[in-house]
Amino acid sequence: MAGVPKRVSERIVAGVKRYQPILAGARSRDVGEADTVTIIKDMLADVFGYDKYSDVTSEHSIRGTFCDLAIKIDGQLQTLIEVKAIGLDLKDSHVKQAIDYAANQGVDWVALTNGITWRIYRLIFAKPIDFELVLEFDFCAISTRSDADMELLYLLCKEGWQRSMLGEYHNQKQALSRFFISAMLQTDPVLDVVRKELRRMSPDVRIDNQQIRDVLLAEVLKREVIEGEKAEEARKKLARSAAKVAKAKASKASSGPAPDPAEPAE
Repeated sequence: MAGVPKRVSERIVAGVKRYQPILAGARSRDVGEADTVTIIKDMLADVFGYDKYSDVTSEHSIRGTFCDLAIKIDGQLQTLIEVKAIGLDLKDSHVKQAIDYAANQGVDWVALTNGITWRIYRLIFAKPIDFELVLEFDFCAISTRSDADMELLYLLCKEGWQRSMLGEYHNQKQALSRFFISAMLQTDPVLDVVRKELRRMSPDVRIDNQQIRDVLLAEVLKREVIEGEKAEEARKKLARSAAKVAKAKASKASSGPAPDPAEPAE
């Protein structure tokens, strides 16, 4: 399976075949939260490859109560897992307390699950602290014949976590988000291309980048992708990236060409 090591894919396939009927049975019995936590701990080991004695813990307290589960790798807290009873429909509000705790600990990721539905959130360290849903899937709908489904589960495996696969997935998703694409369309390099094409089609018409930008903002792009915190964050990310590239070019230019070793020094 593309992108998933053979040993890991074999474990995932065996785990999915084992736990899909277990979860279906638990849902039909409408088991409570404690029994759901037990199933999740076993899944973390048998499907996702964590050592449930050293990597999985419930020792972390949140405002005097304990979070359901947490994952540590090499002793470092990586993510919190909020577990709800298998028959409960999940809501963002269910994860708020875990998000607050994760923010205090500097942890980027929080999972919310009832065993069947899995939601993975990434924290946004802004003021106030916010969070975004990065990934959601139905474990009972996973197909072991689907490369996409296998790669999805691999993101949450210990092996995938150690390779920062979830972070890479998040970066790719951000790059293809409507906010990022909207911000990209407003940059001068993109507007230059549009202006050149418009001038090629209508050589007698004088058009500048600002006119194109005005049309994009007023008539093409939706307001929801050009206003608000996510739109602003996308613009800031592009600005940081452009500044980094400009700095690298300036540094390269200032260093000049390497001296010719055959040329005598003055």
